[in-house]
Amino acid sequence: MDSFRECPDITSPLDQIPIPHRSIGRTDPSMGSRPGSDPKNFPTLVHLLRHRAALQPDDTAFIFLQHGLEMAEKGRLSYKELDRTSQAVAAQLRDRHFPGDRVLLLYPPGLEIVSAYLGCLYAGVVAVPYYLHRSPKALSQLQRIAADAQASSVLTVRSLVPMLSGLFSGLAQLEALPLIPTDPPSPPESSDRDETDWKEIALEENAIAFLQYTSGSTATPKGVMVSHGNLMHNLEQIYQAFGHSPRSRGVIWLPPYHDMGLIGGLLEPIYGGFPVVLLSALDFVQRPVRWLQAISRYRATTSGGPTFAYSLCIERVTPEQRAGLDLRSWKVAFCGAEPVNAQVLERFASSFEGCGFRREAFFPCYGLAEATLFVTGGALCAAPTVCPVSRSALEKNQVQSVSDRNEEDKREVVGCGWTRMGQTLAIVDPESKARCSDDQVGEIWVSGPSLARGYWNRPIETEETFYARLNGMGDRTFLRTGDLGFIKDGNLFIVGRLKDLIIIRGKNHAPGDIEWTVMNSHPALRPFCGAAFGVDLAGEEQLVIVQEVERSSLKTLDAEGVVGQIRQAVARDHGLQAASVILVHSGGVPKTSSGKIQRRLCRERFLRNTLDRVADSRARLSPRQQAPALNHSTE
Repeated sequence: MDSFRECPDITSPLDQIPIPHRSIGRTDPSMGSRPGSDPKNFPTLVHLLRHRAALQPDDTAFIFLQHGLEMAEKGRLSYKELDRTSQAVAAQLRDRHFPGDRVLLLYPPGLEIVSAYLGCLYAGVVAVPYYLHRSPKALSQLQRIAADAQASSVLTVRSLVPMLSGLFSGLAQLEALPLIPTDPPSPPESSDRDETDWKEIALEENAIAFLQYTSGSTATPKGVMVSHGNLMHNLEQIYQAFGHSPRSRGVIWLPPYHDMGLIGGLLEPIYGGFPVVLLSALDFVQRPVRWLQAISRYRATTSGGPTFAYSLCIERVTPEQRAGLDLRSWKVAFCGAEPVNAQVLERFASSFEGCGFRREAFFPCYGLAEATLFVTGGALCAAPTVCPVSRSALEKNQVQSVSDRNEEDKREVVGCGWTRMGQTLAIVDPESKARCSDDQVGEIWVSGPSLARGYWNRPIETEETFYARLNGMGDRTFLRTGDLGFIKDGNLFIVGRLKDLIIIRGKNHAPGDIEWTVMNSHPALRPFCGAAFGVDLAGEEQLVIVQEVERSSLKTLDAEGVVGQIRQAVARDHGLQAASVILVHSGGVPKTSSGKIQRRLCRERFLRNTLDRVADSRARLSPRQQAPALNHSTE
């Protein structure tokens, strides 16, 4: 399968309009073929960035847009400026840290985190990116991460030092950590450290580049040890799979503390030598059209996000806003980080085809932090591969095709492509450790150079997850992803998570399928804000559904009617009776910082009776199944 062919060039009326301010990237088509400029020739990102700063010093690497009536440019960094500011951060770190020390990165949206992260690489210090939030949950999580990583300090910006000092007061794992501002002081001449103080150090490919703490969607976050070699191998995979070149242009709203935002959004453009426009996740969520406007304005070729991002655009971008968009430059609309939904892709393509968007731009892909980021992706310039399979067969871990006429039993799953560059996939029975047949669902196992070194200070979990052995494959080791899927015609299809499976009366049910049914059962329900999970009630596994309600619907909400619609839809589509349906306020379903539903945490809150309820209802169960009833209430 040839996935590396170039998409045909797409011309746009915008190509005749000068991009705001100066050029954001080199257009010389020969740049990628200059002697020694191939990014594969460099052992680390530090070596590559220093090369780019020498070869293309004035080319723009990053632009940051900030909200307002119109998204305006807040700042730019050329490769020369990026190299200089990164060296200045490294010089600061040299005074306080030894190579290998861990430091937390807590930054607001902007360009400062780019220089701070790269400054850590320049200094040989291990960066630990995390999101900045004042909530008790986020601070509690940050304390655990600081303790687990044995962090030595916190890098941030000067304006946040007073706030962080106050937040950390009384928190044993945080208040003792020095707060180091990395942005230049004002006036600049008052700085006691700049790039001239930086001394280059030897960096080995096997050395840890950074710790990527997992999102915590299914377990307590663990620090994935990503080496320089892992990082460069994965960036090359993305470069090849996405068809990147120095002529590419990116737009990214994904947060830089998440693996897709950090590696795919910040580091891949440096690797490929092309510019990227950044905007904050909050600006995107508040007004999704901002993302599409940035793609249109800067003629981006690569951009993307999880399924919910495309769904937000479908729901919230008005016809008047669509009229001002030109999306013909968008060649790679990647979709990952959560199960890819075929119906969302189709609705987005239909909604924005009038703006020049093409179905063939969609690029479903699969990855996880333990594999640095990217694992599989399909062919460029080809519409997504959708496989209709029998839902009832999947419940028995079997793969069977189903006709369009059998809508009730049909589930459409989207292909996420194949591996590259020495990576290997296997579909494995998680119990027997034997390879599954082609018509079986199993756990996805991965082997190859992009696999991280393991979990920081967790040798037992590292051995279990990163060094699994497949029967009949000798000493070759695999990463156990915990994801379930199958391979058909060389394409990986993902159907759920091993630990999230709901097993009722011997049948497997994917919670994502149930959640999709629920969110579409009534217009008062918030899309992608529901959790389905199993609980043991009176000795038998039962289904519980927790679903957020739109704020705008609270005053007129017919809770009993909504719950009835949910029950009816779940019974019709899945043959299940929900033991409990709970409607909660906006934000009542816990999510990770990257937007994934935390089903296990939601289950814990259900069992502790701490959910922020709008209404709840328990089904009539047989005496053997009956558990203590919950109150039915509305607020």
